[in-house]
Amino acid sequence: MFSSFSYFLFPLFCTVIVSLLVCCQHLQDAQPNRILLVTIHHLLYPITVEVLHQVFSPHGFVEKIVTFQKSAGFQALIQYQSRQSAVSAINALQGRNIYDGCCQLDIQFSNLTELQVNYNNERSRDFTNPSLPSEQKGRSSQSGYGDGGGMYALQPPGARPVAFPQVGLPQLCTELHPGCLVLRWALLPTSLMLIFVHMLIHLCSVTACGCLLHTSSDMHNILVDCKAGFISSTRKYYSVWNSSRADSIAAAFGGGLPPGISGTNDRCTVLVSNLNPDEIDEDKLFNLFSLYGNIVRIKLLRSKPDHALVQMGDGFQAELAVHFLKGAMLFGKRLEVNFSKYPNITPAPDTHDYSNSNLNRFNRNAAKNYRYCCSPTKMIHVSTLPQDITEEEIVTHLEKHGSIVNTKLFEANGKKQALVLFETEEQATEALVCKHASLIDGSTIRISFSQLQAI
Repeated sequence: MFSSFSYFLFPLFCTVIVSLLVCCQHLQDAQPNRILLVTIHHLLYPITVEVLHQVFSPHGFVEKIVTFQKSAGFQALIQYQSRQSAVSAINALQGRNIYDGCCQLDIQFSNLTELQVNYNNERSRDFTNPSLPSEQKGRSSQSGYGDGGGMYALQPPGARPVAFPQVGLPQLCTELHPGCLVLRWALLPTSLMLIFVHMLIHLCSVTACGCLLHTSSDMHNILVDCKAGFISSTRKYYSVWNSSRADSIAAAFGGGLPPGISGTNDRCTVLVSNLNPDEIDEDKLFNLFSLYGNIVRIKLLRSKPDHALVQMGDGFQAELAVHFLKGAMLFGKRLEVNFSKYPNITPAPDTHDYSNSNLNRFNRNAAKNYRYCCSPTKMIHVSTLPQDITEEEIVTHLEKHGSIVNTKLFEANGKKQALVLFETEEQATEALVCKHASLIDGSTIRISFSQLQAI
């Protein structure tokens, strides 16, 4: 088994390195521009035009700012009066945090030549034209930048994609062994850096290192040198990044992590045991574990029907799941939840992949979802309900899972929601795992635990 895995491992390793080198070679010929594209990672606090202006104006006169939401996250376009100011800003601010431990700046040069600003408000501002009107309530601001194709749709024909800051290809390499070049991770743009870090950590896990012993001696020596001279610094970066991320999430918990949560775990996969094999399936496990992070894959172990592996989005989310779900009651069984010895779940026909599921709860408003993480409670919160639903219909939908003590139907932000109090935590947990993402009159409902003690 080790031998066959090793033959797969080394080509994959080389492919990753070569792909990133080629990618960076294509990116390096982009020209500096007076307009910057700013992506903000680990967004835990609102970022407005005023905040961005305070951050970027010390480096030159800022003419225009436009903010928008895209798949990459919260982004902004910053237009300076001169290209020199933009270069100064990117050199000074790239990788910095706006707030302590969060709101990290990832800055690139845009190849737009001029920003069009229609309104002066908290999402867009033309500092050269203060007479612009404010946006009418309910109307989308600067829709051309943020929707369906957004910024790239505004680029002139033949324009190249927005590129990362200029970094020469020789700077991106460091020789660790004759004939073996490895990317120097510290000089990579953030978007490539995280991909590279995660791949290297995965490839140089304990299992992978064991597999390397079965390769040829020369190849083994090369990879051992890579591990000795490079992976330690990579792991150090990952630890620092993970710690910073934990600090960011701590802010969502009110300034500190929950007792028992370290925020430094890097194992993404958890082993769940003592399941009820007659009642459980992958979707029910997804409904429960997705309360604590995005789910990548779930695998029920056929050789041990009461065991399952759940791969979370990252180590912090896995730590939350272990902390909050260990000992929880479900279908008459007390769950055992522990970190798995396997770093991830290998895709297979008997493995369910949820990486692209729109039911993952942490794709948006991650900080808000972290704030609501808790152990199972007797109270569940039901949202995205039909507007004309009644309490009786809610009770009918959920009562098969236990005795309902009380319900409350209310409206928030123009949407119907409900609180349902069960007699026991186990009943509430069963209702959640069975009815989250179920349909009521065509609406896909969402269920989570509520920390309220009474209705």
